[in-house]
Amino acid sequence: MTDETHEDQPTPLDDAQRGERLVALNKIIELMRPAVQADGGDLVLMSADVEAGIIEVQLQGACSSCAVSSSTLQGGVERILKGRLDWVTEVIGGVDSSDLEHAPTGTGGWVARVDT
Repeated sequence: MTDETHEDQPTPLDDAQRGERLVALNKIIELMRPAVQADGGDLVLMSADVEAGIIEVQLQGACSSCAVSSSTLQGGVERILKGRLDWVTEVIGGVDSSDLEHAPTGTGGWVARVDT
């Protein structure tokens, strides 16, 4: 038997390092939120695996029906997070469609539900 070392596996983070990563992530999310809120939406951090570098965010409000929400996630949020936090490997994004009527408008968007 040979004793193999696994140099390609990262060293596990301690609690302080995980905390530092979460603080840095939250600061960047908070910096991005006003731009999204200015368009009537919001950006919410849903989960963060700081060990694996996998971040899950959700666009809410007006962003739920916006045709460019996927571009906002990929071209904006993901690019910024990966650019500023070298440990981020993947950004998973979605939209909160709980307040939308699931009837297509014909252009790929959704019509907001109006309670009467």
